[in-house]
Parts: sequence; C-alpha cells; structure tokens
Amino acid sequence: MSLALLLATGCGNQDENGDGPYDELRILPGHFAEEPITKPLVAVEAFIGADEFFVSYESEGGLVYSGGNWSNRVDLAALKPDQRDGYTGPFILPLEYVQRNRWPELPTTPVVPRLLSSKYWNRFIDEVFESVLPEADMTGIVMKLGEEDYFLFYNKANKFEARLIIDKPKDYVVAEAIDFAEFIERARPVMEAFLTQEGIEERRLLFSTGDAGAYSLPFVFIDRDLPVAMFLRYSPAPMEGPIASKASQRAQTASHVVKSHLGGVLSRPVTSMHRLFFVAKDVAVEAVTPSWLGALESEPIPELRVGPGMDLDAWEAQVDDITGRSATRGTIEYLVDGEEFFIRFIDAVTTAGESVDIRTYIFDNDDFAMRIGDLLRRRSNEDVDVRVLLDGIGTIAATGVHDVTQPEEYQAPKSVRAYLEKDSKIDVRLSINPWIVAGDHVKTTIVDDDVAFAGGMNIGREYRYVWHDLMVELRGAVVERISNEFNKAWAHAGLMGDVAYLFSRLKRVRRASDDVGYPLRLLHTRPGDPEIYRVQRAAIRNAKKYIYIENAYFTDDAMLYELVKARRRGVDVRVILPLVGNHGPINKSNALAANAMLENGIRVFLYPGMSHVKAAVFDGWACLGSANWDKLSFKTNKELNVATSHPEYVEGLLDRVFTPDFEHSVELLEPFPARWSDHLMEVVADYVG
Repeated sequence: MSLALLLATGCGNQDENGDGPYDELRILPGHFAEEPITKPLVAVEAFIGADEFFVSYESEGGLVYSGGNWSNRVDLAALKPDQRDGYTGPFILPLEYVQRNRWPELPTTPVVPRLLSSKYWNRFIDEVFESVLPEADMTGIVMKLGEEDYFLFYNKANKFEARLIIDKPKDYVVAEAIDFAEFIERARPVMEAFLTQEGIEERRLLFSTGDAGAYSLPFVFIDRDLPVAMFLRYSPAPMEGPIASKASQRAQTASHVVKSHLGGVLSRPVTSMHRLFFVAKDVAVEAVTPSWLGALESEPIPELRVGPGMDLDAWEAQVDDITGRSATRGTIEYLVDGEEFFIRFIDAVTTAGESVDIRTYIFDNDDFAMRIGDLLRRRSNEDVDVRVLLDGIGTIAATGVHDVTQPEEYQAPKSVRAYLEKDSKIDVRLSINPWIVAGDHVKTTIVDDDVAFAGGMNIGREYRYVWHDLMVELRGAVVERISNEFNKAWAHAGLMGDVAYLFSRLKRVRRASDDVGYPLRLLHTRPGDPEIYRVQRAAIRNAKKYIYIENAYFTDDAMLYELVKARRRGVDVRVILPLVGNHGPINKSNALAANAMLENGIRVFLYPGMSHVKAAVFDGWACLGSANWDKLSFKTNKELNVATSHPEYVEGLLDRVFTPDFEHSVELLEPFPARWSDHLMEVVADYVG
C-alpha cells in the first residue's frame, strides 16, 4: 500500500527543530482534546495500516497517542502511481482521539515513514512558495485544502505562515485563490529536488512542521509515489453552551411566533396591519384568478423570432416610470458559488476598519456558519461595529434541519443569536414575522460603507460547499442605497418598531459620489409594493429576442403565463431548474411548471444538483438577487434585486452563469410523470417557497 498523507491542524512558525515546551493538554481517552494546542507537536512514531493511521507525539506530560480511520475518506483505487491528471485531493483526516495509553494493537505490516524535523519542512516550504506567493507587501493567497480555505503569506518577519482564512491578519489582503491540484504539480518537482539535495532517499516521509494552534498542520506524511495529499487535523474544542435539539428549536419557533403576533403587533401596528391586508388581498385575488394556459395550448407554437431585441434605452426609461426613480451607478463583480463569495466576504470582513452590517434570511448554526460567527465576534471585539439582522422564522427553522454533510462530531449551538452575542460586542436583531408567511428574505452585507455584497446566499454550510449560487460585489453610489435599506430594516426590527422606522425614513441620507461605474438599479419587494414582480413582468412583455431564467422556486402561475405568451410571440425562452430542490412541495410544483413550459415551447434545463441561483436576462437587461419566482418573493416577503442593462455586466452574467449552466444541465425533452396529488402540493408550494 502506498499513501500520501498530510497530517494537519494550522500553520505557525516555531523554532527550527520543532522542539520546545508545551502547554498542558487535558486529554480524555478516546475523546478529542478539549483545548487547542499552542506549541509545536513533534512526532515520535507513525504507522499506516490498511484502514487506520497511528501517530504518537511529545507533550509536556509525556507521550500522546492518536490516530483515526483514513479508508472511509480516501479511495485508494482511484489513485495511481505517477498520476498526473484527475487529482482528487486534498483530503482532511481528523485525529479522532487522543490518549495517554499506547495503542493496544498495531497493523501487522504497517507503512513506517522516516521522521523529519520541522527544519526540513520549513526549508522545503519556503522553496515551494517562493514561486507562488505574491511579492507585494501585506498580501497572500488562498488555497482550498479539503473543506478549509487557508491563507498563505509571509509575515512581517518574512517567515511563511498558513492560517485559516477566518484568522487572516486584518492588515493583509487576498491577492488570488490558487487551485491545490496545480500547486501539487508545482510542488512535486521542487520536493524531489529538495530531498535529493538533502540526501534523503526514503520514499515515505513524515515531517513535523512546527505548526500549532487550532486547525494547524503539525505533521505531513508523504509517499513520493503518489500525487495525493491528506490532512490530519487536530480536532477543535467542543461547542460551549446549550446544544441545539428538536425541542429547543420548537420552543424558539413558538416563542418567536408569539413575539411576532403580540409584542410585534404592539410595536408595529401600522406595518403589521398593512402586511395583513395585502397578504389577505393577494390570497383572495389568486383564488379567483383563472389560468389561461389551456386556451394558449390550443395555438401552434411559432418559430423563434429573427431580429433585434427590445430597445434598452426605451426600456430603462420605462423602468424609471414603473419604479418612480432613476438608476444609480456602481460596479459589479460576479461571485459564483460559495468558494468565490465567502473568500471575498471573509477578506472584506477581516480587513474592515469601521463597520460590518449583515442582513440575512438564514444564519445557520452549522460548523461553517459558526466559524463566520467567530470571525464576527473577533472583529467586534477589535472595535469594528458589527450589526447582524436575522429573519426570525428563516434562521430558527434552518437551525432545526440536520445537514448530512456536517461533521458527525460537531455539536450545534442552541441559539444563533446567543452564540453571536456571547463574549462579543455584536448587536443582533431578529426581524419579526407577522402572519407567519411574511419574512425578510434580503441577503446583503455592507463593509465600511464602501463595498456591498448582495444576492441569494445565506450564511451556512450548504451555501459554501454544496449548492450552486450567485452573489455580487458592488461598489459606488449603489452601496449607499443598500446601506440606507439596511438602516431602515434595522430600525424597524428594534424595540421602537414603526416609530423608529418612520424616523429612519425621514432621516437625511448622505449621497455618495455618482461618478463610479455604470447605471445600476435596486429593485424591491415590499408589503403592498411588488416592484420586482411588476418590473420583470414588464420585461417579459417587452422582450423580443430571448429570456433566460435560472431559479429554484418556480411556483407563480401568473409569471408562467407571461412566459408562455412570450414564447407564443416567438421569443426564445429558456429556464434552468435544479434537478433536485430542497423543498418537497416545491419540487412537485417545479415539475408541473416544467411540464407546462415544455408543452408551450419553452426550453427547460435541469441543473445537476441544487442550484440556488436567482437570475434572469431579458434581451440584454439583467435582474438578479434574492427574489425567487414564487408568490412569497413577488408579493409578500421583503426582497432586493440588482438590475442593469450595461453590456459588460450583462455579458459577464451570461458568460459566468448562463452559458456554463446551460452546458452543464440536461435539457428536458419529455414531461415529468404527474399525479393528482402533485396538483394539491402545488397549492401548498405557492405559500412555502
């Protein structure tokens, strides 16, 4: 058996030989260490068997024995000696236990590596990163190692360091992200040359790196015959405080509902009744509105129209009339998927000098979300003003859902709000949810009133690692508009409710310079003002050439009717839906909507896995953000979208999202099987999106 194993937990710089005193470790046999290591670990023995690995290392109180299983995380059959293509790593293997007693049994014929001290590792890593790290001062790169993003840089003493990006020094910025497979290709020849120079001929080696701290990288096992790396990580301390349970989640939900309908209505009587009126009106209107799809289906489907799209200048003037305001200006950078977004998000938060304002529908209690929470707590204690506005129902409901991708040993906190506020200066508020269905579905973050992020991503593990999604980074005058929206929502969520909201609307807002970037506009859904719905409906009616839509929640019959009419005019209408959504009733509703579109000539594409992207392009006008294509987003929830017809930004959205997603998706050519119960579920889906 041959195996390349990096045994890991964070990177610091210790003495050259990896020697020195150790802080006392409190160790329980068969359990994780309860305190993080603060001094280097020095390997004494290492063995790798058919299924398990074994590592012993020195501590102040004597030898510590540890190990874990690697075979359930690594597919050796997929690895071949001298493999150059299809690299599948890196892998992270946790130290599953630490104990004082020696292992009772070891493999009969284990792999036994040669042990090398940290002086070798430090010299090697300096040579490797000399060609990778940026030369500019106070910069570094991000490398993804398994599910962890590490920030690699040279510190002020010109020594190499690697930390979790969450722990990035606040005066450093991210220059770029590097792919680990490419790094391995660069590192292998450097390592071979280095080992030859050092006169080391053994094929299996275990480095003590000298690294310490939570999530550091203390050991590296390398099999020189395989291009693979696996990281063994020292487990972090268990979660402190109350642990989440089904009972605690139900109690939080009940408490929030009571507060929303008693205290919430008392402090927000005007807006609560306003919402109730429009929710009831929308339900009543929907109940008596007939569907005209049947009549349209009797007409032949025309060929696609040839010719130009709509006049974008005239269209922008029409949007001015619909919204009652003109566009502002700014710049857009698209951040596709969690890796791109959260690297930029964390970089911005770690370098913030004054303020961080987060408004999100869900702030989950999984391991990744709590790591973001730890970052926010740290920055708040470094005198950065951190405000977090959560939707009550959205966050509480999400924390009660188990994520199968979450580490088995992780214990989630009972309350996200309590976790964020503990030992920090973070100010947290929960938006109330009168009449249950009304939520604040906006997802924005403003840093130092200079940069804003907006789009579809909440804060949680699935958005970082699992789902396909989209955010935008905005700069310019548009940031001031988003900040103003946050301040109004923040005031409304406070104790003074409607009164504070009124004063926030009357407050004079500083206008930022409007000479940066190109025309952008913010579109909203607010109680009684379905602006996103009205504008996108008008865009469908004006489109002459094409309409591309990607959304996971496609349950609004009125908009489906508009799309069918557009296709009947010869417009090329294409819709991307996720193959597997995250809501059972909506999956059924999506299937019925897909069947109706297919029958009416609309091309439907099924994205492999879960796509949470919420974007559309109509003849060169783009609209994207937090709003789904369902009744809640169009009529009831608070939503925020960004729209533009600037050619560079529209082409960027097509190139970064729609073109690759059409290529990766499978076109639906036959309708989904449908049962009578699916139509009943469609009615439910209209109000749970």
